[in-house]
Amino acid sequence: MSKDPTFPMPDAGAGQGATVTDTSAGQADAPAAAASAGAGTPSAEAAPAAETGTPGGAGAPSVDELSSGSAAGEPAAPLDGGAVAAGAHTAPADVSAAQPLHLADTPAARVAAVPALHEAGTPGAHLADASGAETADGGTGVELPVGTPETGDNLESPVLADVLVAIEELWPESLAEAWDRVGLVVGRTEAVVDRIMFAVDPTLEVIDEAIEWGAQLLITHHPLLLKGVNSVAATTGKGRAVHRLIEAGCALLTVHTNGDSAVGGVSDVLADVIGLGDVEPLVRTPHGLVEEGIGRVGVLAGPEKLGDLAARVFLSLPAVAGGVRVAGDKDALVRKVAVCGGAGDSLFDAVRASDADVFVTADLRHHPASEARDVRGDGRPYLIDLSHFASEWLWLPAAAEALGNVLADQGFAAELAVSQINTDPWDFILTPGT
Repeated sequence: MSKDPTFPMPDAGAGQGATVTDTSAGQADAPAAAASAGAGTPSAEAAPAAETGTPGGAGAPSVDELSSGSAAGEPAAPLDGGAVAAGAHTAPADVSAAQPLHLADTPAARVAAVPALHEAGTPGAHLADASGAETADGGTGVELPVGTPETGDNLESPVLADVLVAIEELWPESLAEAWDRVGLVVGRTEAVVDRIMFAVDPTLEVIDEAIEWGAQLLITHHPLLLKGVNSVAATTGKGRAVHRLIEAGCALLTVHTNGDSAVGGVSDVLADVIGLGDVEPLVRTPHGLVEEGIGRVGVLAGPEKLGDLAARVFLSLPAVAGGVRVAGDKDALVRKVAVCGGAGDSLFDAVRASDADVFVTADLRHHPASEARDVRGDGRPYLIDLSHFASEWLWLPAAAEALGNVLADQGFAAELAVSQINTDPWDFILTPGT
């Protein structure tokens, strides 16, 4: 089974994606166009502002165009009984998943393997294996250039122990938070690994997908066993997951907060999708490079309206039911942006210390968000609240490419794929609308 790393995008013309609602007006509107190719394509230097003065590039729709339907496409009609935005667990559609990574002034260690610049993937294109060749079974993802060692095509399949060495080079366990549980969960280190799949969550559906595709290793961002258990009997969900993996000969490995902190990690990818320059960690790790730590903060190429920034972020994400929530004046100009893929409301002190105009993260709770907006008295930092799943899924294609680079440098070849299962837990949302 072949899987393309493509998800339903917020494309109103297709009637998919989350509904954008201006709660101050009570009017539910749907985004009407996919992001232009110019959105979210910074290099190691800040991208120049487009002629329109919008960092999203020429052709990127503004929030007003999204609201009015004047951008390409037409707003999706709300379903009977109110605006119901569906997005989770729907069939894949096109999305350019691969994004460039911000690597300005980073040391060579761990950086050489991370893709500094690569073209946005063609939807449905093949994901190259670590030898640089396309997969033989019809394409498992976007086309990702990968490094080829001097041995050329004379590459061997790694065993799990070899893959663990490559993973430690990219995402050292020392970068993980003290409370976290990362590393190998299930698997024999001597087992041959020809196929590797990346996913956000180790759900039973994802595990079945990986096994059906023939993966010998599933790498997930979230841990299966974050909290201690007394049994892995198949009478529980986690027990069934462990049994299914072992019985199918598929190893499971977690790259969680070590993947958040590392160069080219979750927040680095999110920063690059947004188009930030002069990027640095929000909270530096004491155990890694100066460029590593939780969250990132950087600057846009030029001032941008909050609503337009939120629209660009929304259009870059996989479509999920909850969409994107925004706190702040949509016409306010912002330049300095803090980001944290996944839940970030524990970082508000660092966000305020960075003097960011806006904080882009996920899973914001009512009280921390409300209190954060009251501290300065001017409503800043404004807030852009994403789906936890969507904010972290963006990292998967870049992570797959980075691992392919390291394996190739070490003389190994393996097929790499990104899961197509949308593990955002919500299936639909009701919003005010016509």
